[in-house]
Amino acid sequence: MGKVTAIILAAGKGNRMHSDIPKQFLDLCGKPVLYYSLKAFQDSSVDDIILVTSKDDIAYCENTIIKKYHINKVKAVIEGGAERYWSVKNGLMAAKGTEYVLIHDAARPCMTVEMIEHSIAAVRRFNACTIGVPVKDTIKVVDCENIGIDTPMRDTLWQIQTPQSFCYDDIVKAYWKMEQSRDTDITDDTMVLERYLGQKTKVILGDYRNIKITTPEDLLVAQIFLENLEKSC
Repeated sequence: MGKVTAIILAAGKGNRMHSDIPKQFLDLCGKPVLYYSLKAFQDSSVDDIILVTSKDDIAYCENTIIKKYHINKVKAVIEGGAERYWSVKNGLMAAKGTEYVLIHDAARPCMTVEMIEHSIAAVRRFNACTIGVPVKDTIKVVDCENIGIDTPMRDTLWQIQTPQSFCYDDIVKAYWKMEQSRDTDITDDTMVLERYLGQKTKVILGDYRNIKITTPEDLLVAQIFLENLEKSC
């Protein structure tokens, strides 16, 4: 069926959290935020995990999270880059030999094993996929003065989440082309594939609870979601 590797990105600083502690290491229900992503991939059919974090946090991740919670699928803990796309590239280089990669932001602790398994099935079928949810609100396109200039049809808009899943060779080739172009306005990995290989991505249904921890309020919401997910297991 082909080897599957998860790349977890945990090198961000999270300036909007207004905390000296990077958001992926903040306490959430008694454990670091990062733990929940590691645990979900550990319990899934993924073969290996590559964890990308800052150089100063490698030892902390290895000793305080991975060893403590017996996350034995972690193949390597490597240094990330100054920008997200550099961290992804480093993770891809550490995942050589795999057939598929699932790229996930550690700041999404409510991602589940079910989402992972659906992603694996979809990437095997479509070669590239991401989870997401239909938007609930009306979206406005505005100009440089915040004047609304367009209102896209809501039924065509999805809020994209992670993990995002790819054939390894395709996403590596796309990132190599991006590096050659020195493009820096990329916001996620599906965008790299679309822009540099012209390849479309299948969007599959995720979960509205799979939020990204960005502000202090998000931690409170994630705590409620995690508690409800545990009760439903």
